[in-house]
Amino acid sequence: MAVLGIRPQIYSANPDLGNVVTALEPELFLRGLFDAALTAVRPAGCLPAFLPVRPQGRTIVVGAGKAAAAMAAAVEERWNGPLAGLVVTRYGHGQKTARIRVLEAAHPVPDAAGQQAAEEILKQVQDLTADDLVLCLISGGGSALLALPAPGLTLGDKQMISRALLKSGANIGEMNCVRKHLSAVKGGRLALACAPAKVVTLGISDVPGDDVSVIASGPTVADPTTREQALSILAKYGIEVPARVLAHLGSPHSETPKPGDPRLNRCEVHVIATAQHALQAAAAYARQQGVAPLILGDSLEGESRDVAYVHAAVARQIFHHGEPARRPCVILSGGETTVTVRGQGRGGRSAEFLLALAVTLGVPAWALACDTDGIDGTEDNAGAWFGPDVGERCVALGLNPAEYLSRNDGYTFFSSIGTLIHTGPTRTNVNDFRAIFLPAT
Repeated sequence: MAVLGIRPQIYSANPDLGNVVTALEPELFLRGLFDAALTAVRPAGCLPAFLPVRPQGRTIVVGAGKAAAAMAAAVEERWNGPLAGLVVTRYGHGQKTARIRVLEAAHPVPDAAGQQAAEEILKQVQDLTADDLVLCLISGGGSALLALPAPGLTLGDKQMISRALLKSGANIGEMNCVRKHLSAVKGGRLALACAPAKVVTLGISDVPGDDVSVIASGPTVADPTTREQALSILAKYGIEVPARVLAHLGSPHSETPKPGDPRLNRCEVHVIATAQHALQAAAAYARQQGVAPLILGDSLEGESRDVAYVHAAVARQIFHHGEPARRPCVILSGGETTVTVRGQGRGGRSAEFLLALAVTLGVPAWALACDTDGIDGTEDNAGAWFGPDVGERCVALGLNPAEYLSRNDGYTFFSSIGTLIHTGPTRTNVNDFRAIFLPAT
């Protein structure tokens, strides 16, 4: 094991990579992987290639999500012609723009600013013609930021249900099914408001499988889910809701436009950045450093600690048997895990994953887990990292990682050993990024 506080260099040769010999400082290598992943999915680089042809009429830009402001800035940078519009992003994720207004609101639980932003976006798309274009910019977080309740419901209803879903362990598809059926703008309803204008949606995907109907709850996309499914999800997780919410979901008026709806014929969608893009960029960086990448998947779901146990098993198989990869290698994965909150600790999905990994790994390795938006859950960190000396750090500081895991307190644990990662808002979002580095020796 490394001595506490010392960052060793690892010299590795991998014959499968052309006998490249690289001197690696493991923590910097992990950060290099993460930086490469983020660079690949930032709007400035990935958006311009997907811009549509300038219309005969007006171009109105609307959007929502943690990347919305950066996406708006990228549109302004490359658009040849007049622009107007409005996007909403999370507090602190704004960016200076000249022609497209940027509003900020709360995430993950919506607030009045998000409701006002949704109302103003609807005003932006009123009275359009068939010659006009609506360019819709969506990314992860848009579900909470476009917070306009359906008629008869209140913002308080949406806030209460959002909090309960976030603690329940529901996956993103389940949460967004409920959100769409309680909304006046999500689940394709924004597209209906834009008619008869053409609608082009550019999306940065934060959902496993890159389902465009789930990204930001698909405000401009047909919705394959139903109000009956929304009711079943609420029942599945034992979420009690006001009678007016049950009445709303029991009414046909709560149903969303479905695939094949002719009212959506002038809508097209392009996914411009995904978790797979980020993982491929990280893998290319690893190869440049003489390390073999092993991508487990871009759409892993499940409880964070369960996903960690699987990663640990793969790492042990590599360490002891050289399968399914030979060291030096790095295990990479993306997707969106969940945390069923049992304790009163601090920390999001990445901290939970990493703490569970530290508890069960059992072989010398370095690991990093971060959320690509720069915010792990509701905390101020993107994630954290650890090295083979994590056990020595625990002994020196009198920490029991299993106890921290039992109360979902990953943030406090990694803060105590000094390995939190703070990036600030990245202004993109393709969800979780995980890397486990196994050196040659």
